[in-house]
Amino acid sequence: MDTLTHLWSLTAFPYVTWQMGVMWVVIAGLLYLAVYKNFEPLLLVPIAFGALLANLPTQGLVNLPDPVTETVGGLFYYISQGVHLEIFPPLIFLGVGALTDFGPLIANPRTLLLGAAAQFGVFATFFGAIMIGFTPEQAAAIGIIGGADGPTSIFLSNKLAPELLAPIAVAAYSYMALVPLIQPPIMRALTTPAERKIRMRSLRPVSRTEKLIFAVVVTVLVILLVPAAAALIGMLMLGNFLRECGVTERLSKAAQNELINVTTIFLGASVGITMTGERFLQVETLGILVLGVVAFGVSTACGVIMAKIMNKLSKNPINPLIGSAGVSAVPMAARVSQVEGQKADPHNFLLMHAMGPNVAGVIGTAVVAGYFIARLAG
Repeated sequence: MDTLTHLWSLTAFPYVTWQMGVMWVVIAGLLYLAVYKNFEPLLLVPIAFGALLANLPTQGLVNLPDPVTETVGGLFYYISQGVHLEIFPPLIFLGVGALTDFGPLIANPRTLLLGAAAQFGVFATFFGAIMIGFTPEQAAAIGIIGGADGPTSIFLSNKLAPELLAPIAVAAYSYMALVPLIQPPIMRALTTPAERKIRMRSLRPVSRTEKLIFAVVVTVLVILLVPAAAALIGMLMLGNFLRECGVTERLSKAAQNELINVTTIFLGASVGITMTGERFLQVETLGILVLGVVAFGVSTACGVIMAKIMNKLSKNPINPLIGSAGVSAVPMAARVSQVEGQKADPHNFLLMHAMGPNVAGVIGTAVVAGYFIARLAG
C-alpha cells in the first residue's frame, strides 16, 4: 500500500481541479470548431492546445526564472515574452502587409470611409463596457474586438488590460472565424434586394509606384498623428512595401509564409497558456464574449449604413454589401460580401471592391488602438 501511495504521489492526478475539468470541455469545443468546422484553425488550434497545457499540472512550462538559485524559467515563460514585449502582433502585421494588395483601396479611396465607419462598433462597445462596470482600460481592450482584428486585440489588451488577454483573444479570433455566420443576417436586414444587386464600376489599374508611395505616405501620416500605432502600422506597411517593390521577393515570401506561420504558432500558444481555469471561468469572461459579438455586429451594421449614406450623396453607387467588409478580417469579410452579392445576382463580382474597405479596416483598427493607448496607457 505504501508503494502504491508513493507511486500515486509521483503522478499529477492529485493536483487536478474541477476548474481544469471544466476547461477541458471548453478546450474540446475550441478544437472541434477549429478542426471539424474550420473556424480560424491556424490560431484556434495553438490557442486551444496552449490552454490544454495551462490546465494540466505541468512542470517546467511556465515557472519564472529565479536569479537567487540561478534556476532558468520554463519554456512558455520565454515564448510568452513575444506577447509581453509586444513582438508577435507586429510580426503578424508584417505578414499581413506582405499578403495584402492595397490596390483596391488606392483605386477607390472613398472606401476608406467604410473602414472608418466600422470603427463605430469599437467605440459603442467601449462606452457600453464602461456602463456595466469595466474600467476604461478594460473597456478599450474589449471594444477593439469589434474591429475583428486578433493581433490588434492582443496588442491592445496586453497594453491596457493584460488580465483579460485570454478571453479577449479567444473572443476576437472566434468572431473572426464566425464572420460568415454573423455578418450575412445583418447585411440582409439593412439592405434591399435592389441594393444588393448594385453593380460597381470596374476598378482602374493601380501602378507599382502608386502602391509604394501609398505605403510610405500612410506610414508617415499615421505615425505622426498616432505615434502609439507605430509598431502595427510600421510593420504592416513594411510588409506591403516588400510585396510591391519587386526587388525583395525572397523577403516578401518569407514574411508571407515562414515568419507569419511560426509567429502564429507562438502567439496562439502564448495566449492559450494564460487560459487557466481560475482566470478564465469568471462572470466577466461571459460579459466579454457578449460585448464582443455586440461590437462586431455594430461594426458590420455601421459599415453597411455608411455605404447607403454615401449612395445618397454620390452618382457613382456603391453596393452596400461591401460596407460590411470594413472590419479587419482580411480577406474573409470581403469574401462574405462577394458571396452575399452573388446570391442576389450571380453575375455580380464584389470581391475586389470589398477589399478596399477591408484594408481600410485594418488600418483603422490599428489607428483606434493607438488612440486608446495614447489616452489610457499609464
